Amino acid sequence: MPDPGRTVPAHDTAAPPPPAPSGLMGRLDSRLQASPSVAWLVTAPGLLVLCLISITLSYAQKLPCSLGAWRTLHGSYSDLCYTDLHQLYVGEHLAQGAVPYIGHPVEYPVGIGMAMEAAAWLVRGMGGVAARAAAFYYVSTVLLAVCLVVMVFATARAAGPQRRRDVLLLALSPVVFLSAFTNWDLMAVALAGLGLAAWAARRPVLAGVLLGAAIATKFYPILFFGPLLLLCLRAGRMRQFWAALAGALASWLVLNLPFILLAPSGWARFYVFSQSRGASYGTLWLFFQYVHAPGLGTLTVSTQNTMSAGAFVICCALIAVLALASPRRPRLPQLLFLVVAAFLLTNKVWSPQYALWLAPLAVLARPRLGAYLFWLAGEVVYWLAVKLGILHVYDLTGGLPAGKPGFAAISMPWYYAALLLRALAVLVFAVLVARDILRPGDDVVRAGGADDPAGGVLAGSSDAFRIRLRRARPVKARHAS
Repeated sequence: MPDPGRTVPAHDTAAPPPPAPSGLMGRLDSRLQASPSVAWLVTAPGLLVLCLISITLSYAQKLPCSLGAWRTLHGSYSDLCYTDLHQLYVGEHLAQGAVPYIGHPVEYPVGIGMAMEAAAWLVRGMGGVAARAAAFYYVSTVLLAVCLVVMVFATARAAGPQRRRDVLLLALSPVVFLSAFTNWDLMAVALAGLGLAAWAARRPVLAGVLLGAAIATKFYPILFFGPLLLLCLRAGRMRQFWAALAGALASWLVLNLPFILLAPSGWARFYVFSQSRGASYGTLWLFFQYVHAPGLGTLTVSTQNTMSAGAFVICCALIAVLALASPRRPRLPQLLFLVVAAFLLTNKVWSPQYALWLAPLAVLARPRLGAYLFWLAGEVVYWLAVKLGILHVYDLTGGLPAGKPGFAAISMPWYYAALLLRALAVLVFAVLVARDILRPGDDVVRAGGADDPAGGVLAGSSDAFRIRLRRARPVKARHAS
């Protein structure tokens, strides 16, 4: 019999168990949870078919450029098919046989540089520069198509058996097929997805190795270690965190050290360029310049770097408080989405294809259709606006050539409206994720009884460390009847 005088802190009260499954969908969910192999058999064919459809749409969307429109900015943007793949084959001196970093400094991390060199090596001897650039594009898209499939299936693994069907939203997402063949971002997204899947499988060293390879390909997956640190600290799983971090450092060094030793200046080009470039298309910093915002519209690059970093650090501090003080330990994908979104909102570079960074995390963090569609709408509108806006900026055309149907260029106010819409869509999604963290009863993933399907060793862990911002409200225990 409980002591009638005992008080129980509100945050220690157990959440009510999830309702027993009923009906056809309830029985299916129970079956999927009980047998992971059944879950894969149910969802894998659909995921693969949608991946193939997405790859086909990506190829079709870029078809005008692959047929020759890439040779002029007018063709690339008026046909809405711009891709970096052709341009960088020429611009990074791959067409002249230069080896990335060693023969020519490259503005990308070494994972992308090695992929570029492999594709360039395969197309040597295939005719003139234009023919080889076309072949380089096709070879690169084969690699990226594989990465698309890997990204989707890795995300499905991290989603867990009960929520695997949510990944259907990712497989045929407009964000994916519009940006898949724009640059090599899908390589890093696929590797980061594999790292998250390995963490979900409770293999922290392998997770770290894969995340290290992702960081060596595109630097953004380094952000994953912030949420991992916070959640491992809260759950008392620091040994697994250090194992993952060691694996990441080892794989990053294996990929980078040869270039650091052989061509230090060529290897450092990515890091130097990141510091020296100004605000680019898509960023709020560029909007501040456009409207001459007091104190923000006339910043030097150095001051812009400092303010961008400072804004991101403030966001990270708020995310840390949320992670350590929330009523229940947040799920890993929730914090991953928040930190990547904060980075994009405060950064001075935000290319359209960076939506690929958020796409898997959005599906895992908050698989609710309404907010997801609003975020997609913001990304797609901006994807279209930046191409039509660039046509206006470069004064290439006020409309398409006579007799050719299509879109006209848009003026800059419309472009900046689209820029703000995308930023708002990301911010709204992030706020909703944060609200789910503060009100875990609203989290649809946990509503089914799962704790954190992507959490690996974190799943089911009790709190070892937690910040209490205010004293819990005492709740009188009921008298036994």
